[in-house]
Amino acid sequence: MTRTAEISRKTKETDVRLTLGLDGHGAGTRETGVGFLDHMLDLLARHGRLDLFVNVEGDLQTGAHHTVEDTGIVLGQALDQALGDRAGIYRYGHAVVPMDEARASVSLDLSGRPFLAFEADLPPGGTGNFDHELTEEFFRAVSSAARMTLHVTVETGTNAHHMIEAAFKAFARALRAAVAIDPTETGVPSTKGTLTS
Repeated sequence: MTRTAEISRKTKETDVRLTLGLDGHGAGTRETGVGFLDHMLDLLARHGRLDLFVNVEGDLQTGAHHTVEDTGIVLGQALDQALGDRAGIYRYGHAVVPMDEARASVSLDLSGRPFLAFEADLPPGGTGNFDHELTEEFFRAVSSAARMTLHVTVETGTNAHHMIEAAFKAFARALRAAVAIDPTETGVPSTKGTLTS
């Protein structure tokens, strides 16, 4: 079973091209024009064991918002497509990750129902051209397009870089667990018989 997806999305604000492999090793390049987002996508690919190729051309002269949000949308769409009917997966994932003084936890359910609960007292401002508030926008876009229930909590921290990095690493680890193939699961892990509607 090949669990891959290739998505392109072009608007007046961004041009996003993304290729995803769920059963990878962190291969690929991430070039969004937003250095901090590239770094977070690198972490996601490495710790999520995803092969992830991302190229984005965005209207960065207006800020990074459209680039970050649209990258999240396309990543979510690719996850949804690569998962197919979601048969045979573990479905649920959870991880707690420390990053120096920061600690983040992520719980997710590949339920077919989009929902984001985001709790983080991030310091105001930005890292490079990445405004810290865009962290929530990214995760909202991913959860909506991937149709997953996603709870992200930054439990503690004072350094925004560390806090956001802990959240991305926890998301990667939780996603890795949820998309993994469960050898004991013979169908879709749901009493409804479907996770796609």
